[in-house]
Amino acid sequence: MLCSAVTAQQALTVTDCMRYAVAHNHDIRISQLTQDNRRAERLAAIGSMLPSLSGNIGAQYNFGRAIDPETNTYTNVSTFYNGYSVTASLPLFDGFQNINRLRAARAGVLMGNSELQAKRDELCLQVFEAYCNVLYYQGTVRMAGEKLEQSRQSLLQTRLMCEVGRKSEADVAQMEAQLAADEYEVTRQSNELVTARLALAQLMNWQGEIETAEDLDTLRFQDSSFRFQEVQKNKSFFIIITGNTGKRSSEETTHDGEAADWADTDDHPMIEAARQSVSQARSNLRVARGGLSPSLSVSAGVNTTYNKVLHSEATGYGEQLNNNRGEYVYASLTIPLFNRLQTLTNIRRQRNNLRIAEEELAQKQDELTKLRLRAASDWEGYRRQTVQMERKVEADSLAYRLTARKYEEGLASSIDVQTTSATLLQSRAQLLQCRLMTALKERMTRYYSGERICDTE
Repeated sequence: MLCSAVTAQQALTVTDCMRYAVAHNHDIRISQLTQDNRRAERLAAIGSMLPSLSGNIGAQYNFGRAIDPETNTYTNVSTFYNGYSVTASLPLFDGFQNINRLRAARAGVLMGNSELQAKRDELCLQVFEAYCNVLYYQGTVRMAGEKLEQSRQSLLQTRLMCEVGRKSEADVAQMEAQLAADEYEVTRQSNELVTARLALAQLMNWQGEIETAEDLDTLRFQDSSFRFQEVQKNKSFFIIITGNTGKRSSEETTHDGEAADWADTDDHPMIEAARQSVSQARSNLRVARGGLSPSLSVSAGVNTTYNKVLHSEATGYGEQLNNNRGEYVYASLTIPLFNRLQTLTNIRRQRNNLRIAEEELAQKQDELTKLRLRAASDWEGYRRQTVQMERKVEADSLAYRLTARKYEEGLASSIDVQTTSATLLQSRAQLLQCRLMTALKERMTRYYSGERICDTE
């Protein structure tokens, strides 16, 4: 429903892009089909513990020399034979192999669910980062356009001042050069925006037709997905980011550089998948050990036959089926004695697989801890940089306004105006980058702490 609702007239939020990418990603679809195979294996493991029932119907036409089934002697007449049988079998004991196979299959399903969720989250992180790049270049294009408009106004003002003798031709030429440089910067930033939007569209596997840069205009992204608000409280700065982040409210914040534990990291899809892999390997080891124990099964059945010598009189069909009916019940005990060391080799292999799975679990836990600490450190660093860049933008804005005022009064040169204007533009771009990176690192910290990135199911 979400994908059908996404049209060219709508502005996509970052959550919309995540859900669209998950719904149209080929790797995700392949993983879903693989997960369905694991569910089928679980169903097969359940079926292996149920009784089996089979029926058989056979017909045989004999001509020439044959054995008479009634007298067990050779005959040279043509006969017709028809047989029916129904057999039921139930395994009673097999060293708990079927039970452990079912446990392994269930662990495989749970592991597949976690792996599928981990792939979804990884894709969402990539989409989030690409979305931040688009917003960044949208901001730089807008800033470059504003600076271009300022340069046009400054050039017009300089020409008027030159006509009245307050500015020289050199100042006019300098302003014209600055205008040309600003036009180039707008073009360059626009090209960067096209590249960023194309990268996001490819990552989303956008189904719309994209052949030229103009086709990307059908994709519009909503800047309001990221709203930043700085609140000073107890000498600690907070950054509030609106948007759906999954389990918990996105207005939860940290302070003084400490990352909050929003969720238990043991519930992280990476850890859960590794834990279920250990459980599956342990069940497979028990299955292998079960191959050393005897197996016991019981079966029961009923059969009947019909026999007729062709071109002669015979007992009626129904009467023969009733007279020839037989029932049987039997039990089978199988004791493994020697199978060329196959069982022992399998036990050794499964034991090693269990140890490998345990090592991989420990490795995933260490890796997740490092990623979480790194993301939390980067988040705190960008938060502090954001506060500092806001102060710098305020200072550069004041410097630019004062320099422009001095330029109007003839107390500053055009080079001074260009320098302060370029410094202000660079500061604003760095502030936007810090804000977007703060949002990205916050989302990564939350994810590595066990929180869902986005409800994509």
